[in-house]
Amino acid sequence: MSAIAATAGSVSSVPGRDALASAGSANALELRGVSRLFGALAALSDVTLSVRPGERRGVLGSNGAGKTTLFNCITGDFAPSSGIIRFFGEDVTAFPPQERIRRGLRRTYQISSLFAGLSVLDNVYLACRGVSRNRFSLMRPRRDDTLVHAAENLVEAVHLAPVKDRLVGELAYGQQRQLEIALALSGAPRFILFDEPAAGLSPTERRDLVHILTSLPAHIGFIIIEHDMDVALRVVESVTMMHNGRIFKEGAPAEIESDPEVQELYLGGGHG
Repeated sequence: MSAIAATAGSVSSVPGRDALASAGSANALELRGVSRLFGALAALSDVTLSVRPGERRGVLGSNGAGKTTLFNCITGDFAPSSGIIRFFGEDVTAFPPQERIRRGLRRTYQISSLFAGLSVLDNVYLACRGVSRNRFSLMRPRRDDTLVHAAENLVEAVHLAPVKDRLVGELAYGQQRQLEIALALSGAPRFILFDEPAAGLSPTERRDLVHILTSLPAHIGFIIIEHDMDVALRVVESVTMMHNGRIFKEGAPAEIESDPEVQELYLGGGHG
């Protein structure tokens, strides 16, 4: 999408870009033997996963399969009990979340975390400002401020331009989920984790979500956790199925959808 591509080119927050460029041929995301224990409970067990730059991957499974714990380990919200996590070739296993954000990793959450008392545009502007070099400046932005222009582009990209001046608290639930995508796109991300973005959306809103996700620039890869198989399989090129904290099966969307074991375990045998 041109609006997002323009924003990605104008706002950058990735440190050591020249040093990271040498990792361009590496996987965007690589997990090797990642496990996460909560006491005696193994939420993740020896997960090994590779995602190429620009790849769109679905991570699917029933409740309790370990999907959200996987995301929390990737973002640094949880430290893995064992294993290694690399982001574009760099070992980020011990990095705090903010360092992973600075390197271009973004995430949306199941529960919205928005400034309800601010406008749509102000929310996106603050997200752009938060990952910019001038994030600690107290100066009020001018009308021609680069970050204001970037925020306007992102608002347009997620189809919220008609309501950009409305308070977020006045938006419909689906519009708030679209706004979360705009926040995740701030600051030239290289990879995004989408945590059930279709949850609670109407059929019309889900179609809009599919259009937004399939229109992202080709260089931005993502992983999507989603219970709505129809949404997930339309926006990804590969699927990882999880069960009881382990990777159960991987393949192309058509292969996963038609797999008898997947249908029996996750789809009740009735998904056509």
